[in-house]
Amino acid sequence: MTEGRRERADATRNRRAILRATEELLASQPPEQVSMERIAAAAGVGKGTVFHRFGSRMGLMLALMQERALDLGEAVRTGPPPLGPGAPARMRVLAFLDAVVDMVARNKSLLAALGHAVTTTPHAHDDQPRGAHPVYQEWHTHLSALIAEQRPDLDADLVAHLLLSALQSDPVLRLLERGDGRRLADTLRELATGLLDRQP
Repeated sequence: MTEGRRERADATRNRRAILRATEELLASQPPEQVSMERIAAAAGVGKGTVFHRFGSRMGLMLALMQERALDLGEAVRTGPPPLGPGAPARMRVLAFLDAVVDMVARNKSLLAALGHAVTTTPHAHDDQPRGAHPVYQEWHTHLSALIAEQRPDLDADLVAHLLLSALQSDPVLRLLERGDGRRLADTLRELATGLLDRQP
């Protein structure tokens, strides 16, 4: 193996180890206790390696969130309907909202860590706003396109933001911590169907 390939292999291995260590720490500890130092120690790498690879604590949390969202994105693009292509727009909106709620419910600690990183990283909200992250952009683009297809008279861009923003609020995260994901999914479906089914 050449030196360049060895370096790339090392970088890939380190990235996986850091993300796995972050995930394991978040599963067992409050997000505010999961520091970059503890992540580096758990991953078996230097603290500088973590910062070099991810830039900041928020960058690391966002990268982990993006990893978690990959499967959902793949299902949306190539999976079976109604989440994937081939179903009417209305059905796909509801299936997508259900899938996002399920993902958020299974990753509450990561979302809490994201929120903590946003509030503790200097100027994080200026340099990398949550709404500008590729995961959010992808979700918003997909949802707004489906809403526009079903109801071209609506402000689909804003409606998609409003529906997704519900998943980022503290009251909703507390509701999910109590195991009320089904309640959230049902309510989002009611809101969405109320908009999608109303005649212009």
